[in-house]
Amino acid sequence: MIQVAAAIIYNNEGRVLIARRREGKSQAGLWEFPGGKIEDGEDAGACLRRELIEEMGIDIMPYEYFGENEHSYRGGPHIRLIAWKAEYCGGEIKLTDHDDCRWESPGELERYLFAPADIPFVRKLAHEPGVQ
Repeated sequence: MIQVAAAIIYNNEGRVLIARRREGKSQAGLWEFPGGKIEDGEDAGACLRRELIEEMGIDIMPYEYFGENEHSYRGGPHIRLIAWKAEYCGGEIKLTDHDDCRWESPGELERYLFAPADIPFVRKLAHEPGVQ
């Protein structure tokens, strides 16, 4: 099983960062919460800080465990996706593994076609108290 971390990054307006996988990548065209594979000896928070700097050029601060989901992709890997809420701390977004990104209200996330492993987090966010 592959351990993967996903960041649910909030900006100061309460919007969440989502990104669309670019052509040529697995799950191309699907939206996701940014993150990446957890390396040996690394925890999910450290992974997210590293991945977001490498893949988007932004600094984040993970602050709260959000949940995890296991998913087996047809003909592909079995993953455990571990999600953490994080605060956007700065940096200008530069896309490498994605072709689009958006800051979206948690209540609007269900309008997007997400990668299957991310969908339980989309649903959980949409039903949190105070979400519009």
